[in-house]
Amino acid sequence: MNLLQASLAGGAAFRDVTELLAGLDFGAATHLLPGAPHTVAELLAHLRLTLRLSLDIAAGRAEGWPEDLDLWPGAPQDGAAFAGLLLDLRLLLAEAGALAADPSGQAREVLTDLAVHNAYHWGQVALLRRMDGAAFGG
Repeated sequence: MNLLQASLAGGAAFRDVTELLAGLDFGAATHLLPGAPHTVAELLAHLRLTLRLSLDIAAGRAEGWPEDLDLWPGAPQDGAAFAGLLLDLRLLLAEAGALAADPSGQAREVLTDLAVHNAYHWGQVALLRRMDGAAFGG
């Protein structure tokens, strides 16, 4: 695994995403903590959207970001939709890792920006989960 791959999926700039999501259920993910601007589920929905669009741009399937895009699509409304969100995130992170294994120049630039963006939001996820009682190793 190279540094770009580790920066996208965790393990370099932030905890491994699998560890951050371990044991997370719909109730905990949609619980808005006092003073927090977002729930974990809202952050995950935002991450899914930005991952999908960034990967499409990096792979040449899209030209750029739509002008009228709502970057905060809202949280899933039930457990099944939340499970789908978690599955989508895992698949998108796998796709990002595959693309980052040997990226073109354009892909490297987009994926580097995405890694920085993701590190910020995965840090928020970690903080909210800790504030809500989740414990992570080490």
